[in-house]
Amino acid sequence: MSGWPNLSELVVGAAVDAPVGLVGAPLAAGSVTPGRCDLAPALLRATLRRIGRYDIETRRELSTRITDRGDVDLAGVSIEEAIGPISEAVSASTAAHQLTLLVGGHNAVTRPGVRGLGLPFDRIGLITLDAHFDMRDLDEGLSNGNPVRALIADGLPGSNIAQIGLASFANSRSMHEDAIAAGNFVVTISEVRRDGIAQTVERAIDRLAHCGSIVIDCDIDVIDRSQFPAAPGARPGGMAVQDFFAAVRRLASDPRVRLIDLTEWDPPLDPTDLSALTAARWVAECLAGFEMRAA
Repeated sequence: MSGWPNLSELVVGAAVDAPVGLVGAPLAAGSVTPGRCDLAPALLRATLRRIGRYDIETRRELSTRITDRGDVDLAGVSIEEAIGPISEAVSASTAAHQLTLLVGGHNAVTRPGVRGLGLPFDRIGLITLDAHFDMRDLDEGLSNGNPVRALIADGLPGSNIAQIGLASFANSRSMHEDAIAAGNFVVTISEVRRDGIAQTVERAIDRLAHCGSIVIDCDIDVIDRSQFPAAPGARPGGMAVQDFFAAVRRLASDPRVRLIDLTEWDPPLDPTDLSALTAARWVAECLAGFEMRAA
């Protein structure tokens, strides 16, 4: 009987040197939609055993090891208080590994993730796969609805930001206008369907050609809600899950990509295993893309 090589076999302890690092950031406080995104990192790890390593399309078996660096201790902390610990964990991981996977938690983990690279903002690019601009006002404090605006306020140039998958009836006119005024590269979900995910991602990569390092923010609510029901902000008409997987794989293949996050997964919203399996498949696509760097 043939064996079942699976992703969990690639996960090793912190004492083992590996090309990829995994950091959990179970942040739930301060969410626009209260939930339990803090449960996501643990469920992701538990689901990896259900994802195989063999890609029948390419006839390649994943072999890249992942150092599990554990979860950042965020119990009872606010978004503001979480910035330092998350940034420090990302900094340590990106110093030790070629690629770091940051598993939220909600979307507020993206900003400290970017800051954790420890580079001047003009050298960092950000590509978001997200139904939302994340450009809510900062007047009422930080939330999972304004990490992009907060990063722009930090000094990240809009010309270094590409946003893919933006949805109608999920954003405001002012957010859209502010994103355009900042110089963000904005691609709606209908444009993704019109042009295809491959061409869309290449345009985003080309747009960030001047950036030395890139962060990918995978807000899971970009996926159509029927295919990922455990994302509070997901809506009907979102990105097809196969396009999401293709985008993640291509983006992970770019050697400038140092950090990829997965955010806005609220496990209790999906009593089935669909969302968990999709999130765990995200890890496989990240690894498949990473291994393309050396192909």
